[in-house]
Amino acid sequence: MKIIKYFIQFLLAIVCFAFFKILGPNISSNLSGKLFEKIGPFFRSKKIIHANIKKAIPEISEDEINRITKSMWNNYGRIFAEYMFIKDFRVGKLVSKIEVDGQETLDEIKKLNKQVIFISGHFSNFELMAMYLEKTGINLTAIYRPLNNIFLNFIIERIRKKYICKNQIKKGIGGIKNLINFKKKNFSTALMIDQRVSEGILSNFYNEKALTTTIPAQLVKKFNIPVIPVYIERKNGINFKITIHKAINFSKENSISSITDELNKILEEMIIKNPEHWIWSHNRWK
Repeated sequence: MKIIKYFIQFLLAIVCFAFFKILGPNISSNLSGKLFEKIGPFFRSKKIIHANIKKAIPEISEDEINRITKSMWNNYGRIFAEYMFIKDFRVGKLVSKIEVDGQETLDEIKKLNKQVIFISGHFSNFELMAMYLEKTGINLTAIYRPLNNIFLNFIIERIRKKYICKNQIKKGIGGIKNLINFKKKNFSTALMIDQRVSEGILSNFYNEKALTTTIPAQLVKKFNIPVIPVYIERKNGINFKITIHKAINFSKENSISSITDELNKILEEMIIKNPEHWIWSHNRWK
């Protein structure tokens, strides 16, 4: 039954993608954003979303919660449409739509030929982060979680490998082995640290424990390499700003747990900056 459901979703997505190509990036992003504002609440629990927001912002009003939720769905829809134009953001007419603050940090990484760990969360159009990092000339691997829909995942994986980052590594034990091989070849790594993972540890996240990936901390301990937080924000429509923060060098005394806690604090600050552009629908505290 689930296969049939996924196949129907896949067919609908294909029709939408074809339609988006005809309409162009601006209209498609706007239209898909408005569409998701309407249909999004039917696919994810409003109760979970509102509870998550209250955990992060306890004193928030109901009106503000509703505004953030609506904007979140709008951003979700925009991302869906913008998959059809990832190539244009990389090498086409949309290159100028991405502003970068901190390019000198990336230039130094290339100049010294050193590897780092780039961390971020699912903000705005999060796919543009790894795309820009690889485009700028950094040897990069990107860790990702496959979509549940196996049909749609085939298309998204193809887009990611062709236009975002060719060295895509699936989360899991097999992926970790592949990741270590790339690290030995001096490749940097980009990953999102904001999703709940069964193989993670309970780390502080907005004053509550949440299962969090330890991959960045493990790489820091094993290879003694710095962490660079990256924040991407949607400024207006399909205009984005990517902020490359200064490298964080952890000492040998830092534990896996303390590094993970520190990275979660950085993530918290990113989320609060533009809460409407983070995906609140995942139950991080489950």
